Amino acid sequence: MRALLSLAQLNATKNNRCLDRGMSRLQHDVVIVGGGVIGLSVAYALSREGIRATLLDRREFGREASWAGAGMLPPCSERPPAQPFELLRSWSARLYPKWSDALREETGIDNGFRRTGGVDVAWTEDEENALRTSAGRWRSDGIVFERLAPGDYVRVEPALNPSLRVVYYLPDRSQIRNPWHLEALKTAIEARGVRLRPGEAVVGFETAGGRVTAVRTEHGRIPCGQVIVTAGAWSAGLLEMLGIQVPTPPVKGQIVLLRCQGMVLRRIVEHGRMYLVPRDDGRVLIGATEEDAGFDTRPTTQGVRDLLDEAIRLVPALADAEVERAWAGLRPGSIDSRPYLGTVPDFPNLLVATGHKRSGLQLSPATAEAITDLVLDRPARIDLSLFRIDREPAPASDDVFRS
Repeated sequence: MRALLSLAQLNATKNNRCLDRGMSRLQHDVVIVGGGVIGLSVAYALSREGIRATLLDRREFGREASWAGAGMLPPCSERPPAQPFELLRSWSARLYPKWSDALREETGIDNGFRRTGGVDVAWTEDEENALRTSAGRWRSDGIVFERLAPGDYVRVEPALNPSLRVVYYLPDRSQIRNPWHLEALKTAIEARGVRLRPGEAVVGFETAGGRVTAVRTEHGRIPCGQVIVTAGAWSAGLLEMLGIQVPTPPVKGQIVLLRCQGMVLRRIVEHGRMYLVPRDDGRVLIGATEEDAGFDTRPTTQGVRDLLDEAIRLVPALADAEVERAWAGLRPGSIDSRPYLGTVPDFPNLLVATGHKRSGLQLSPATAEAITDLVLDRPARIDLSLFRIDREPAPASDDVFRS
C-alpha cells in the first residue's frame, strides 16, 4: 500500500508540475492595456480562472471616467431581453451582487452596493411619452416598476417636487461607490497575482504573422500571447498604432457633489440625461452633462450651474445643501453609443472592450465575463456580433439605463 501511495504521490507531483508550467506560460501571457473599471474587471474575471495577466495604465488605475461616474446600476430583467445590449445589461445586473459579495469576502472592502430604488420623472408631455416608451421596454423585459399617481410621490420619495407631471418607481435600482469598487477590484487582482503596472504608457506594438507579439511601453517591451485594449476614450489612439480605426471620441461629463444636513434624498432620481444619486452619508451626486470638449476635463461654471438649477427644481430642499466639489470625466464614445467587444479582425490575439459611453460601470462585470470566454475559447454566453468593431452602426436609440 505504501508503494502504491508513493506512486500516486509521484504522479500527482508530475501533474502539478505540468500545471505549474502551463500556468507559468499563461501567467503574464495576457496583457490588458487600460486600467479603468473595464480593465480591472477583465483582470479580475481572468484571475478567477487562474490567468494572472499584466495590467497597464498610463496613470493610476481607475482615475478617469470610472472614478468620475455616479455608480448607478440598473435592475435585473426577470425575462431574457430580446436585444444583445439589454442582455449584456441584465447579465451585469445579475452579476453585481455576486461580485460585490465575493470582493468583500476576498478583500474586506465594501464597494457600496446598495439597492436604493429609483424614480424616473417627467415635467412635460413629450417627456411623459418618452417614459411611457421606456416603461413598455421594462414591461417586456420583466423589470418591476410602478407608475405613481399625482399626490402619491411622497410615499416613495418625499423630497420630490410635487409639481412633477409623471413619476415611475423602480424598486430594484441599485448603486455602488465607484472609488470603493475600483479599490476592491485592484486589491483582489493584486492578491491573485495580476501584475500591476500603473504610470506606464503604451508607445507601440510589435507584430508578426498577423499577431501582436509584444506591447512596447515607456519602460520596455512585454511579450504577449494576447492583448486586450480597455483604454476607454484613449483606445482609438492605441489601435491606430496598428492601423485599426475604432473611434472612441471622449464625451465630457460634469458632476457636482453636494453635502446635505441629514438624508435629504433616499432614491436615485433620473430626469432625461440628468440624475441625482444619494449616498449613505447624506451627500448627493448631481450629473451629468454630455459635451464634445476633446480631452478637457475642467469643470465649467455654466455646466455646474445647469446641474444645480435642475437639481433644485427636482428636489427643492437641495437649495440649502453645500457644494462640496465638482469634477468631470471623459466617457468613451463609439459609432453608435454601443460598446466595442470582441476580437479585432485580422489580429486573432487582439481583443477590445471599450466604447461603453455612459454605461461602463453598469456593464463592466458582463463585459469582463464575455471577454474571459473569448480568452479561454469557451462557448459565448451572449451574441457579440452587435459589438464588433467593423459593424454597421446600430439605429440611434436612447439608453434605458445609465451609469
